[in-house]
Amino acid sequence: MTNTSFRWTLAAALLLAGSAAQAQTLTRDNGAPVGDNQNSQTAGPGGPVLLQDVQLIQKLQRFDRERIPERVVHARGTGAHGEFVASADLSAVTRMKIFTAGTRTPVFVRFSTVIHGNHSPETLRDPRGFATKFYGSEGNWDLVGNNLPVFFIRDAIKFPDMVHSLKPSPDTNVQDPNRFFDFFSQQPESTHMLTRLYSDLGTPASYRHMDGNSVHAYKFVNAQGQYTYVKFHWKTLQGEKNLSGAEAAALQGRNFNHASEDLINAITSGNFPKWDLYVQLLKPEQLDGFDFNALDATKVWTGVPETKVGTMTLNRNPANIFQETEQSAFAPGNLVPGIEASEDRLLQGRLFSYNDTQFHRVGTNVQQLPINAPKAAVASNNQDGDANAGARSGLVNYEPSRLRPLPADAAYKSSSLPLAGGTQQARIAKTLNFRQAGEFWRSLSKKEQSSLIANLAGDLGRVDNDAVKYAMLSHFYKADSGYGSEIAKAVKADVGRVQQAAAALQD
Repeated sequence: MTNTSFRWTLAAALLLAGSAAQAQTLTRDNGAPVGDNQNSQTAGPGGPVLLQDVQLIQKLQRFDRERIPERVVHARGTGAHGEFVASADLSAVTRMKIFTAGTRTPVFVRFSTVIHGNHSPETLRDPRGFATKFYGSEGNWDLVGNNLPVFFIRDAIKFPDMVHSLKPSPDTNVQDPNRFFDFFSQQPESTHMLTRLYSDLGTPASYRHMDGNSVHAYKFVNAQGQYTYVKFHWKTLQGEKNLSGAEAAALQGRNFNHASEDLINAITSGNFPKWDLYVQLLKPEQLDGFDFNALDATKVWTGVPETKVGTMTLNRNPANIFQETEQSAFAPGNLVPGIEASEDRLLQGRLFSYNDTQFHRVGTNVQQLPINAPKAAVASNNQDGDANAGARSGLVNYEPSRLRPLPADAAYKSSSLPLAGGTQQARIAKTLNFRQAGEFWRSLSKKEQSSLIANLAGDLGRVDNDAVKYAMLSHFYKADSGYGSEIAKAVKADVGRVQQAAAALQD
């Protein structure tokens, strides 16, 4: 059997399960055979087209509705199926069955760019999404992250503003550094992410040659209800490779689909890409032992060892990009027994916003679609809504019920978090906005530093407003004086003025 026929057979089994045998002639969506798909019905040889031509009407209706709303972020993406094999015994810290040593779990991964639209070039400087859906025996777990280990902001209330600033300007439909640096100049915590993004890590050579990170901390919860904070890191076994600014520009002129093609071609040829999954663990009592907030998404856990827990292999391309990749829906709130959300303020907002946007984008019953449907049995009292293909039946659609008992299981209660104090609206106490950006700068080779300066100057040099430009320069100078001086010189700014502004900043 050829690879193509195998993929179609498998896709048919997954997507057409339960239907009659595959039709051998063209049919309408109701299964009725089509008599003529070349000519519309007309009133005589020269008359108007008839409304009763249901094949014509259905084709036009379906064509008009082929596009679901584009993802607001992560619109451009490609996906692949595979398998995760656990290699470590984590039973002491989590009851997740996915992490029982030797367990094999099917996965679907969607890689993406973040800001730009569905058909934008894959060469653009942008974080890369790295979202993994684990089809576990106790439900689906979505590990939704990026190639970079940190993010621009630490509070979800700023997410719409950040995205608006990075998207094309509403008056020109063109992305403008004047806008996003205006925003970031007032978010000093963004210095770390911007420094990583403007390095060559911001333009990966391919999806196969980049790492993935959870960005956020989560909580592993064991059978006793005890929790441990955890961060996840996918390490590519293909080796990390990136493009310089010049290489990305040259490649874009030849092929702006290079990352998707690379992944598809590698899997088609049997060169299956692999990643090892590592975790960092912190006990609750260790959380406050840093001079920064350990749940701040703009920070990495410096000095915390990583432990390998398994390996993922991607070995099958989608048979239908729309049905599988575009309709795939990931959300950090898709958690399973043994893992919970941490108190990370950005993650807390994403728990709501990701599910909510999938309901808007794909529909209320998004998790009934084959690509999103769990392998585990579903038994809820949710009902109706658009495109409902569920098999709910019977007279009871509520709980509790003596007629059809379907009680909750107390063994799966959430862990208990000790709390004190009142409600507030205030920033975190330990911000440490600049230090890790400086540490990352100093970890780069001279060549990598030169690339970062050239990449950053290309955009920052286009900023017209002096207050915005010098605010940004002061952030980079505060991170590292050498870093700040280099970028100031590159954009022909007054280094003395930058130094003065940086001296007034608090970390």
